[in-house]
Amino acid sequence: MEHNASSAKSGEVQLLDEPEDSQEGRFLTFRLGREDYGIAIRHVVEIVGLQKITAVPDLPSYMKGVINLRGKIIPVMDGRARFGLTKEDYDDRTCVIVTDVADQVTGLIVDRVNEVLEIPAAQVEPPAAASGGSAGNYVCGLGKVDDSVKVLLDVERLFNLQTEGK
Repeated sequence: MEHNASSAKSGEVQLLDEPEDSQEGRFLTFRLGREDYGIAIRHVVEIVGLQKITAVPDLPSYMKGVINLRGKIIPVMDGRARFGLTKEDYDDRTCVIVTDVADQVTGLIVDRVNEVLEIPAAQVEPPAAASGGSAGNYVCGLGKVDDSVKVLLDVERLFNLQTEGK
């Protein structure tokens, strides 16, 4: 199942509806800068094209504001800003991955969506090697796919939704 961000333009929606049991070990992969990242598909609601973002005062710098998605107000985070990457202009491949974690819906702006990959647990290394830098706080594993590595993110930590004592 491949999702091409260039097909998710201005309001076009791609829903990811799959049975819960088939989602184990599956990750939506996307690009930020020169690296490929992945988030567990069970957290992904949909992928939408970049929309008008309304700025909200007093948000952290990586939170760009909110979007109105079919009447629902959704906060959006810029993945580049969250990881301290250089700012780049949004283009036609830039899109928003809408996630649902602990019943909180949030959007993540990424450079482009790649595809959904199945990465068995045996091919996931612990994140110890990636513990440096701000992104290291959100890494839950390193997935080996052929001759490349996908940085697998803990979306609860990424969106600051992890509760104390977890």
